[in-house]
Amino acid sequence: MSAMHARSCFHPRRLVRSAGVGIITAVFLLIVLAGIGVAAVRIFTAQQVTSSLDLDGARAYQAARAGIEWGLFQQLRNSNCASRTFAMPADSVLANFTVSVTCTPVPGPADSSGNSANTTRWRIESIACNQPKNGACTTTPVAHPDFVQRRLEVQV
Repeated sequence: MSAMHARSCFHPRRLVRSAGVGIITAVFLLIVLAGIGVAAVRIFTAQQVTSSLDLDGARAYQAARAGIEWGLFQQLRNSNCASRTFAMPADSVLANFTVSVTCTPVPGPADSSGNSANTTRWRIESIACNQPKNGACTTTPVAHPDFVQRRLEVQV
């Protein structure tokens, strides 16, 4: 019986050796959980920024398309497509965008003898951006994290 009694007895030496293990484990778990939390917040933030830029890209495309349609209307209906920069209407979802439309005459295709045809085609270029330089959108991008620009071109 004394051998059985010896196994179940409380030994203070064992307690002294394992006294700090619980705190070390708790601190380690807190650090790991904090790291996971920080990573989750960074991933969520990156997804939000990417989603916002993607939406602005789609809006910039629609604004550039509106500029192309404006240029086509001016040339086909009024025979007067002059270059122009304008802001999108303030009450629309495209209100943050400026559109620069450029209309340039392009010589017609050459005939079989190499002479240029009398017809003149028009090249209409539309650039839409959310941060114009000096009031107009150019092909040079702006160094800003929220900058979005789309460029479309047609020939008529």
